[in-house]
Amino acid sequence: MNMKYETDRLVLKILPDTAAEQVLQFYLDNREVFEQYETDRSQNFYTYEHHKTMLHCEYNFAVKQSAVRFWVYEKTNPQRIIGTVSLQDIRRGCYQSCGLGYKFDQRIWRRGYAKESITKCIYIAFVEMKLHRMEAYTLPDNIASRSLLEKLGFAWEGTKRQSVKLHGTWRDHEMYALLAEEAKLLLGWF
Repeated sequence: MNMKYETDRLVLKILPDTAAEQVLQFYLDNREVFEQYETDRSQNFYTYEHHKTMLHCEYNFAVKQSAVRFWVYEKTNPQRIIGTVSLQDIRRGCYQSCGLGYKFDQRIWRRGYAKESITKCIYIAFVEMKLHRMEAYTLPDNIASRSLLEKLGFAWEGTKRQSVKLHGTWRDHEMYALLAEEAKLLLGWF
């Protein structure tokens, strides 16, 4: 696995802790939207120090291939983060699986960037890392995320009842999964 990948329009990179200011700006720019779908933040989340520490940890996880977060940039604007795609909870042995996470700057929605960057991560997971299964979870009312997963070939597998506490309320999540063989056929990788 590499630390940097490119698609037609995008650059996906694992960032060093020196990029903390860019990451912080990404979260500040999208705070209102992201906080609707994510657990409550710690008091220091929106600080440079927090993101510097997180990037340092993420880099170490990527080296060990226990979790990998790619930060997404447009090739035409390599200084501004527009999204992130992550392979979480990478499990080896008899599982060979991971979870998929993603979020994108609201200013670039509906341009196909999420699909383009996730497709690259699917390739990395199944072809380069030789994983077998990828899972993704979304809130039932997040129609855009559910639609994106279905366009990428993920199959709905059920509802995880009251699986995450968001803003004081236990919420269900819809579970989707994609298998390596399905992705290879769907995306033309033989």
